[in-house]
Amino acid sequence: MSDIRPSATIDKKLLDLLVCPLTKGRLVLDEDTNELISKSANLAYPIRDGIPIMLPSEARPLDEDKDTGPRD
Repeated sequence: MSDIRPSATIDKKLLDLLVCPLTKGRLVLDEDTNELISKSANLAYPIRDGIPIMLPSEARPLDEDKDTGPRD
């Protein structure tokens, strides 16, 4: 019985300290999917019950075809 609450938020101070475990790059919070996005690794790390799961084996690859288009 897993109680995954998408509305669970992550502390902003914690977010400032976290980096991608693979690239050591910056992470961006995606509140819609409740994930931390590493653009440099092209991975999305899940947040479960307010706890970021920073294991590469738990991350999902980002789909490039869902990109909104070129950025200027």
